[in-house]
Amino acid sequence: MAETIDEITVGYEENGMTLVEELDKIILTKGVWSTILFRYREYSQKTEGFGPTKATLRRYQKHQGVYKKRDSVNLTGASARQLIEVLGEWLRDGLLDVAEGK
Repeated sequence: MAETIDEITVGYEENGMTLVEELDKIILTKGVWSTILFRYREYSQKTEGFGPTKATLRRYQKHQGVYKKRDSVNLTGASARQLIEVLGEWLRDGLLDVAEGK
């Protein structure tokens, strides 16, 4: 369990072998409830190599000094494109309150 937000990872090893490789991590919100966007890839025993790059958006809650995963959304290329498109429209149309530093 991670005690700080910087320690949180989707990377996973078993018996000295990396099964999930974290490629990037963007901390979107910090605090008791934190949101992190990860880019990662998983090892495939079938192909004996890493598969395609994936993205997941995860929410963590700090409870009794450690962060615990509470929710996640795995993004496909199509869902990521749709999310970008819709958020872009909302921003252009002034439908999101985008205060600097928040």
